[in-house]
Amino acid sequence: MNKTSKNNTLTKTICQYSEPLPKDTMEFLKGIAIDYCKVKNYTYKRFSGIKSLNRLTPVYSILNEMRYCGLREQLNLPVVYYELAIADAVTDIKARWGTVKNKVGELITANENLSNDDRIYLRTVLKMNSVYTAILNHQEYEIPKNAVNLNIDVKHLNQVLCRYTRKYLTPLKTDNIDSFKISPNGYSYKEGSIYIVCRVPRKRICLPLRDNRIFHRQIQIHIRENYAVLTVPVETKVRKHNDYINMICVYIGYKDLFTLSSGKIYGEGLGEILDPETERLMKKNSERQKIQLIYQQLMENGNLLKADQVHLNNLGKYKYDKQKERERSKTITFINSEINRMLKEEKPQKVIITKPVTKNKTMQYSKMENRKLTRNFRSYIRERLAYKCQLNSIELIEINSKGTGKICSSCGVEGKREGMEFICENCGMRISIPLNSAKNIENKYNKG
Repeated sequence: MNKTSKNNTLTKTICQYSEPLPKDTMEFLKGIAIDYCKVKNYTYKRFSGIKSLNRLTPVYSILNEMRYCGLREQLNLPVVYYELAIADAVTDIKARWGTVKNKVGELITANENLSNDDRIYLRTVLKMNSVYTAILNHQEYEIPKNAVNLNIDVKHLNQVLCRYTRKYLTPLKTDNIDSFKISPNGYSYKEGSIYIVCRVPRKRICLPLRDNRIFHRQIQIHIRENYAVLTVPVETKVRKHNDYINMICVYIGYKDLFTLSSGKIYGEGLGEILDPETERLMKKNSERQKIQLIYQQLMENGNLLKADQVHLNNLGKYKYDKQKERERSKTITFINSEINRMLKEEKPQKVIITKPVTKNKTMQYSKMENRKLTRNFRSYIRERLAYKCQLNSIELIEINSKGTGKICSSCGVEGKREGMEFICENCGMRISIPLNSAKNIENKYNKG
């Protein structure tokens, strides 16, 4: 996530690539990543339950306990990796509890059988970890001060709270063995290489880098086929442009990236990039599913040798993932370059878009439509647009999308759609659906 600080800087994540690495170095990196994953899963198992809710802050108490549990010595994992894995896991546990509390809060609001006093009590408890923990563990606790005079059945409400919590409190586990983090005291630079702590005391592993950039902050190392990618959060200055004075109203589409109310299009042909890859993945996944069934049948029949051959030669994901990542990178590059081009050419002071629309959960979508919705990059587009607006001191305004798709932007009467064209039988206007929506966004914003 990108954040702006008070000194007008923005935190962003950049990538630094290593040169191709020898086999023993890659094995070392993979070993650290596997142990990093083990430490996180151990921390999840030990501290993600209801008994540890009130112990998550500060993290130092958990770090102290984990220092003497023997796991680090068992794995022979250096402290710079071990403690970051614990801190990472605790952050995940806190985030999971935050999600649980939000979900429980939604159920409290939706429950019509609860009185206002009931809701006040339950929401108060959710904000107080010590009380919340005591209730979940059926321990004695002191009633919060602002709940003392409420007309409530405490025992019943505590049962409701426990039931709601059980509904959303799922176990945490990670299978990520392709990355790990390292703190600044765990690495150093020399002659275009980064040297990271290894399992042998006072020795370091060399990772030659493709550039000479030097950092002094926490780094995440991602393991690829024969090289490593280092992702680093850095501070960048927020830019101010005196000539950025315009306002643009933008429709974010699937076939074309951006359609402006002026009629200008940026990212034309986005769908032509996405559709072939969506169809390829659908065909490939269909074939893999058939092979998976064959593999399962062989395993059930006890033909383990042939099952292993089928799995080895047909169900590996290396080529599959590599091609998928290559196509994704191509799309991401296209999206970013078109956002940059739009901002540079339009010079906006304000960018008006609609808020994201939630997919209709009651509607049955075809498999192809579901794949398109999954791969439409809309959340990524919005995230990048928001970041680049923030970076360039541009105000990004989101308005409700209601009324921007079905009505005519000229006369305001509901029209109809034929393919990619919007037709208004009232005034006779025929324009593209994205352009009509962009004009409606402008009309709605101007009306306030």
